[in-house]
Amino acid sequence: MNQRPQPDTALTVPSLHRWNAVFWVLLGLVPPALAVADAPGTTRLPVLGLLAVLALSYGAVGLFPGNPALRPRPYLYVLVVGLGAMSYLLDGGAALFVVTLPHFWIYSASARAAIALSGLAAAGVVAGNVVRQGWDGEFFTGNVIFTLIGYAAGVLIGLGVRHITEDADERARRLSAELEEARLRLIEAHHRQGAADERERLAREIHDTLAQGFASIIVLAEAARSGLATDPGRSGKHLLAIENTARENLAEARVLVGSAPASGVAAGSVADTLRRTLDRFAEDTGTGVTFELPDVTCDQQTRIALLRCTQESLANIRKHAEASTVEVVLTAQPYGIELEITDDGRGFVTEDSHGFGLHGMRKRLDELGGELTVTSSVGDGTRVLAMIPTDRQG
Repeated sequence: MNQRPQPDTALTVPSLHRWNAVFWVLLGLVPPALAVADAPGTTRLPVLGLLAVLALSYGAVGLFPGNPALRPRPYLYVLVVGLGAMSYLLDGGAALFVVTLPHFWIYSASARAAIALSGLAAAGVVAGNVVRQGWDGEFFTGNVIFTLIGYAAGVLIGLGVRHITEDADERARRLSAELEEARLRLIEAHHRQGAADERERLAREIHDTLAQGFASIIVLAEAARSGLATDPGRSGKHLLAIENTARENLAEARVLVGSAPASGVAAGSVADTLRRTLDRFAEDTGTGVTFELPDVTCDQQTRIALLRCTQESLANIRKHAEASTVEVVLTAQPYGIELEITDDGRGFVTEDSHGFGLHGMRKRLDELGGELTVTSSVGDGTRVLAMIPTDRQG
């Protein structure tokens, strides 16, 4: 949280500090040094020595604000004494006092301290002038009047600048608090979104794997039961298929709970993986399946996405299409890999379909920069086209 600079802190606006140092040297220290260049040694040497002390003190505080030798508060007392002594030596130090006034506001902890210390410096300048002229001289000289006017103007300007600075600091604090609150809300929103995305991912994985496996087990169990009396051999094949499907579901369940490799799909050729899936579907359902599955090169994410799209499409054909034939074509295009799955089943109105399966396929392909196109009409079968680019980043 932003705070107003304390006595032992550096300026918050270094550029203003540098400009102030330049003006103080050029308008405050150089003129007295030039003024005593031709003066007798009794005047020149003390003035030059005092100017050197003031310059070194300011350099120590301005350039090395954390130095243990001279802290800001003692430096301001050095200014008070130095300004009074300079007024005495030169018989007038109002100009140096006015140029030095910003130092009291820069290095004081509060406005009250700045007013008090600059007032003490003004008194020192007036006292030096009075002592130099003697008590019988005119009190309200030009130097005294200029010093008092400079002090009054310095107080008004200093209070105004301090007020503006405090308002700016308060606005900065409010803005910082609002930004922190917005940051926390954004983090919370990201956490909620992350949790929602993870739930959706798990739901999609369960639907694409376990749910379809259980649906296949039910169909196979019904076929096995109905053929026990008439065709025991075929029922035995169905029971073996049930066993294999159950094992696959168990493996998928282990993947979902994190006790198996994250992909859940053995490494290998995507064509071999799809071919095994299609052979199992043809064996379980008796549907005629034809396919063109050339050996295409792709990464594991693409392979998993193509497999899940195939599994979901076959599940929909099994449950809804009443198809007699299914054709699957895998193609490597210059822009990516395409998987086309066509059936001659009942078809449906695509605009009326809002199932979780199609949504899950689209979501999975979107994550890989791909797209899903579904073409169907009642009585004319269905065509599913999945495209995944091969030049995607990351």
